[in-house]
Amino acid sequence: MQKLLTWIDDRFPLTKMFEEHLSKYYAPKNFNFWYFFGSLALLVLVIQIISGIFLTMHYKPDGATAFASVEYIMRDVPYGWLIRYMHSTGATAFFVVVYLHMFRGLLYGSYKQPRELIWLFGMLIYLVLMAEAFMGYLLPWGQMSYWGAQVIISLFGALPFIGEPLTLWIRGDFVVSDATLNRFFALHVIALPIVLLGLVVAHILALHEVGSNNPDGVEIKKNKDPVTHLPVDGIPFHPYYSVKDILGVAVFLIFFATIMFFMPEGGGYMLEHANFIPSDPLKTPEHIAPVWYFTPFYAILRAVPDKLAGVLAMGAAIVVLFLLPWLDRCKVKSIRYRGNIFKYNLAAFVVAFVVLGWLGMQPATPFLTLLAQFFSLVYFGFFVVLFVTSKNEPTKPVPERVT
Repeated sequence: MQKLLTWIDDRFPLTKMFEEHLSKYYAPKNFNFWYFFGSLALLVLVIQIISGIFLTMHYKPDGATAFASVEYIMRDVPYGWLIRYMHSTGATAFFVVVYLHMFRGLLYGSYKQPRELIWLFGMLIYLVLMAEAFMGYLLPWGQMSYWGAQVIISLFGALPFIGEPLTLWIRGDFVVSDATLNRFFALHVIALPIVLLGLVVAHILALHEVGSNNPDGVEIKKNKDPVTHLPVDGIPFHPYYSVKDILGVAVFLIFFATIMFFMPEGGGYMLEHANFIPSDPLKTPEHIAPVWYFTPFYAILRAVPDKLAGVLAMGAAIVVLFLLPWLDRCKVKSIRYRGNIFKYNLAAFVVAFVVLGWLGMQPATPFLTLLAQFFSLVYFGFFVVLFVTSKNEPTKPVPERVT
């Protein structure tokens, strides 16, 4: 085996990569619960790719047979129901762990210098993930899939000059049709996963270049042992954190399996009841709403009376996250040593995001629209308050070494 490994190392940097990114990559020794979600996101990505490959073996991207092929997978393919539920549960799990991963970045300032590029790669991953989920959502070709795609794609028509040609180009037809289904299938199973994998690799490489952040926000590379030149507050990622992540994976898989086997529809939030009805272009569902992970931005869209302004507000709600490293001008990274203004501001932001998510799933009424407008202002207010107050924010002394 040693001779085989030497033969491989002479032709491919296998051992070098293992050492650089695992056994000799030193991470802060004070990682906590919040640092599980990066590895869990990678696990869910693998689950989605593997289950997606098996689904494509039986799925037919044709307007006349797509819905029937999903039913065939569920009823006649051996363990097809398991593969389908694994994929649909994985889609929800992906967004849960990504949102928690992003929240950890907000808690501990993981977007601040020198990790701006890591944050930008992460946001691009989030953007591609949204596109991937939206295009995959059309593939079951049920009522909610069809009409949800019809509504979302039509939003691009609000853009001046390019709106109509753009919507026509996205659909490939004047309405959501077989052409739309085919191109969404191609993008969902080939183009976007390739982009996603490339961004994940870039995200990890950028992280390992500058080093991981930690709950104290202390740069461990500044304190090195004079003899070994290794960070005194760091430990090798393998075996210490690889074992820690295995514990996180085991707990996560318990929850994942519980949902997949006992509540795969999630009460209609993960697989809507209307999506078990074949798509009908002549019959609009009573209430059209996207899947829960899109609803915060959908609520912001509906909160604005003007269609164009609503589309711009929805886009701005995502774009502003890209600007976070430059909007936060505080020298301190971790919430542990930041002032109360930041803590209250972040709490208000989280509440606004959750409430907007709930509002996006409800039918639009005058009162709920008023609530959506208020919480949309709170959402954007987080970034305004952060930019205005962060430069002169009163902070606690940051320790020289991790606590």
